[in-house]
Amino acid sequence: MSGLALASPLLAACQIGGGDSGSGDGTATLKIGFVSPRTGAAAGFGEPDAYVLSLARRAFADGLTIGGKKYQVKIIDKDGQSNPQRGSQVASDLINGEGIDLMLTTSTPETVNPVSDACEAAGVPCISTVVPWEAWYFGRGGKPGQKQAYKYTFHFCFGVEQFHQAYIHLWSQLKTNKKVGVMWPNDSDGNAIRESLGPLLKKDAYDIIDPGAYTDGTNDYSSQIARFKKAHCEIFNAFPIPSDFATFWRQAAQQGYKPKIVQVAKTGLFPSQVEALGALGIGITGGAYWTPTYPYSSSLTKISSKELADGYQKSSGKQWTQQLGPSLALFDVAAAAFQAVSDPRDKKAVAKAIAGLDVQTPVGRLQWGKGPNANVVATPILGGQWVQAKSGSPYKLDFVLCENSSDPNVPVGARLRPYTS
Repeated sequence: MSGLALASPLLAACQIGGGDSGSGDGTATLKIGFVSPRTGAAAGFGEPDAYVLSLARRAFADGLTIGGKKYQVKIIDKDGQSNPQRGSQVASDLINGEGIDLMLTTSTPETVNPVSDACEAAGVPCISTVVPWEAWYFGRGGKPGQKQAYKYTFHFCFGVEQFHQAYIHLWSQLKTNKKVGVMWPNDSDGNAIRESLGPLLKKDAYDIIDPGAYTDGTNDYSSQIARFKKAHCEIFNAFPIPSDFATFWRQAAQQGYKPKIVQVAKTGLFPSQVEALGALGIGITGGAYWTPTYPYSSSLTKISSKELADGYQKSSGKQWTQQLGPSLALFDVAAAAFQAVSDPRDKKAVAKAIAGLDVQTPVGRLQWGKGPNANVVATPILGGQWVQAKSGSPYKLDFVLCENSSDPNVPVGARLRPYTS
């Protein structure tokens, strides 16, 4: 990509400390805001932020040349603390205090939606990910059938249909009574899933046992567990925050509820979350929006998915997490958006350019204008399972893909096994 080059971390660090509107040599500076949850209930999503940001800063270290003009690039990252009020506050700080040209944000509606709303109101282009697109689009006020609800905010992520396909292809690998006990919370994710996924599963002859929306932070799930046991639900599905699932699943084990399939979303995504459950975590199934086996690369850094995971593991000493892929993809899109216009400081022009972008990223090719609406690109989510790592592995668990219905280019590693813990 023209104008991009890898450079030393020292040069990148020097560049990050540049002035508000330009560097000492008079070069103009483009400012990118980045908001994610690094603390709070959704902190697992922010685990690889430092590594991804280091890659992006190195890639931007020599700046961008656009329309014959050189621009330095400054990335200003903030912790949304898994809290909507905090997310809105740091977004306002970046927009009004730092004067950013473009916002990037990721991971759960509690962070992404308020940041996106702040950008839409201020007329600042924003790209977001890792929120089911319905929870982002409709959760912010978009209406069914509305083709472009927002002028400045754009999103790429899986949606209900991708969950639906992953679930039915995964669950069909085991013989069950097709009774599904669900724990869908009273939040943006849970409400979107209840409204859209439930009816799709019913059409496939799954019997949905729904005790009703629960409040995040609930401590006693005895009534829900009793209902699942009474109905003999052999499949369990939830979209909880990590702390809620840990509480529920330990209570379920104590009260003798053990389904054949334990399908969890929003939590159980990362090794640290599953390892915290001990033996109860082995065999849990989840969705993967990126793994090292994705056959795609970053257009900004030229790093393949495997290289991304290997580099993170070597740098951090921790196991790869699927958040690496979409977080780096945000910067692929940012670079493409700036280079698609003659003046990257023109926010209206950048927003208009995003609506027609075609970008190669670790999560695959992103093409706006071909998705469910003008603001969204629907990306894959694939079904997999947490299994005990093989002998000799430095890690306790491995995540193995068991189905690839929404992206056949990604290889399947194993068939689904019954939950046995």
